[in-house]
Amino acid sequence: MTKRHGYALLAALVAVAAVISAAIYVGFSGVLRGGDDTVQAGGAHPRSSAAPASTGTWAGTWSASPAGGEPGTETNGFAGRSIRNVVHTSIGGAAARITLSNLYGQQPLSITHASLALASAPNSPTALADSVRRLTFSGNTSVVIPAGAQVISDAVRLQVPGDADLLVTTYSPTASGPVTYHPQARQMSYVANGDLVEEPTGTRYTGQSPYWRYLTAVDVLSNEAQGTVVVLGDSLTDGITSTMGANHRWPDVLAERLRTESGAPRYGVVNQGISGNRVLSDGYGRPANNPSGLSRFDRDVLSRSGVRAVVIDLGINDILRNPQQTDPNKIADGLRELVRQAHARGLRVIGATLMPFQGHRGYQPHLETVRQGVNEQIRSGKVYDSYVDFDKALRDPYNPRKLLPRYDSGDHLHPSDAGYDRMAKTFDLSTLRGSVGAEL
Repeated sequence: MTKRHGYALLAALVAVAAVISAAIYVGFSGVLRGGDDTVQAGGAHPRSSAAPASTGTWAGTWSASPAGGEPGTETNGFAGRSIRNVVHTSIGGAAARITLSNLYGQQPLSITHASLALASAPNSPTALADSVRRLTFSGNTSVVIPAGAQVISDAVRLQVPGDADLLVTTYSPTASGPVTYHPQARQMSYVANGDLVEEPTGTRYTGQSPYWRYLTAVDVLSNEAQGTVVVLGDSLTDGITSTMGANHRWPDVLAERLRTESGAPRYGVVNQGISGNRVLSDGYGRPANNPSGLSRFDRDVLSRSGVRAVVIDLGINDILRNPQQTDPNKIADGLRELVRQAHARGLRVIGATLMPFQGHRGYQPHLETVRQGVNEQIRSGKVYDSYVDFDKALRDPYNPRKLLPRYDSGDHLHPSDAGYDRMAKTFDLSTLRGSVGAEL
């Protein structure tokens, strides 16, 4: 489905919703509201005797990894302001819930008002008519999130299409300290003074931000979804050189293929890329900014809703960033440990070869040897259950140490939009199915 068709579908869904009686809506909302009646992950029935009017599987439609505390928010956070995050769905459903994080906060975060809505148009802070839903947490309209913790909202009834923008808005009246954020969103979000959480128009959301704040996941309850693919990666997965607001990261294109191609598994795709991320080494601080793949695997992969398969594209920053890892065996061993943890949960793992970077400011001939050494182990079948050869797909055939110019963003490391598209279209979707491989 194209973005244009996605927003046409939004309008049709709203028209249908207008003829549904208020009594039916109120009854369904009561079932999903919270407390003991919260719908459980995996499509399980709630603990009370009341069953939801719609069943299905909880799958991740969007996610972003918390990467650190936002600079400049150490004292007041965003006290007295509404934050309207704009996020793009990979798969649709009949109900939704969100996850808010205070991982990098140093004191409790008070959220007194939160909402979810469909955006009226791509990248717009204005909600589609009659789509704003107030969110609750265990039945309450407010929640206090302790420092270092996260919270999942109750489910709300909302027809969420795939390939469309959602607005997730929060309001905190008090100073909260460092704001947990994802810095390389490649998506503009919005800020307004005062509590405008359920304000449908975006005219008073005059502040703009290239970050996602507090919000780390959106799940949908779907009758079509078979689960979730989690993509763990660095800036190449984060898509930091993709066009702003266009959803041209390679996991976005992968999600489009899973939605539209005949015979493809119907998985949501969640992007757990963090720019600068490494397999082995954490950043600084406690909790660490930019935690390593090994440190965050349980949080960002195994804990995602409905995860069925994992894609890993990590290792290039272990080679490039100080302290540099120049032993390919250590990088490959780290990747194998991630696979071992996934296998313990019965998850299949597809890995990516490391792409070339000659011409980048960090390039050195001996680092190219390390990259080739890691790729050799990946291609031998001794790291992952299966692999996607991004290196072969994007390298210059006349100089395999460099990206092909049309796939190069210009910095000789990160792809252009055409490069991201090529990465996703290289992917063999059948590798996402099946049981885990033999012990590696």
